[in-house]
Amino acid sequence: MYMKLKINQKTGFTLAEVLITLSIIGIVASLTLPGLIQNHRNKELKTGLNRGYSLITQALDMYYAEHGERAKNGDKINNTIKPYLKIIKDCGYAYAAGDESADGCIPNDSNARENGTVYKTFNGKDFINLNYFDDAQFILNDGMTVLIERPSTTELNRYISVDVNGYKKRPNRLGQDLFMFQLADNGKLLPMGSPNTDYYSTDDSYCSMTSTNKMNGAGCTYKALTEKNYFNNLPK
Repeated sequence: MYMKLKINQKTGFTLAEVLITLSIIGIVASLTLPGLIQNHRNKELKTGLNRGYSLITQALDMYYAEHGERAKNGDKINNTIKPYLKIIKDCGYAYAAGDESADGCIPNDSNARENGTVYKTFNGKDFINLNYFDDAQFILNDGMTVLIERPSTTELNRYISVDVNGYKKRPNRLGQDLFMFQLADNGKLLPMGSPNTDYYSTDDSYCSMTSTNKMNGAGCTYKALTEKNYFNNLPK
C-alpha cells in the first residue's frame, strides 16, 4: 500500500510584483521623506532659538548677580556676556573698510557688501546687511554662533544675535536660524520684533514672505518665540 504525501505548494512573488512594490515604496518615500526632514529641521531650529535666548538671558542675569547692576547699552556687551558663556572660538571683529580683508568668522568686507555672502533675508530674496553682526563674533561649544553689534555711540542700541545651528549650516536666513535680540536700557533682553524694538513693524516689513527689505527677518524673533506654528510655516 502506498501512502500519498500531500505537498503544500507555496507560491512567491514574481519579479514583476517585487519591482512594482519597490516602485510604490520609492514613490511614497520621495513624497514623505522631504516633509519629515523639514519638520525635524524646523524642530531643531525652534529648540535652538529657545536655547540661545535662554543662554544670553542667563549670561546677563549672571552679570547682574556678580556686579549688582544690569548691563547697559553703553557697555561693550560682548565683554559683558563672554565670561558667562562656553566659548570655543572667539572670531573677533569682522568689519573692514575699502579693499581690506576682514577678520571674523563672518567677514563684513567689500566682497561681502558687494556680492553678498553667508546670510539671506527671511524669504531668501536678497542678502542681508551685515553691519549689525560684525563688532564681535564667537562660537559656543554646541556650535551656536553669537554675533554682536555695539555701535561706538551710546545712543544706538546694542544687538545680540544668534545663529542657532552655526554659520556653516543652512538655511542661513534671518528669521529662520539667525535671530536678533536687542538690549533695552534697563538691561533686559528683548526679542527683535516685539514692541519698543528697532525692528518692530505693524506692516510686517521685517518679517514677511514678500518684503524686499534687506533686513527682512530681523523682526521675526518675537514671532518665532510666541507663535505656535511659526516654524511649521517657514518659507523654503
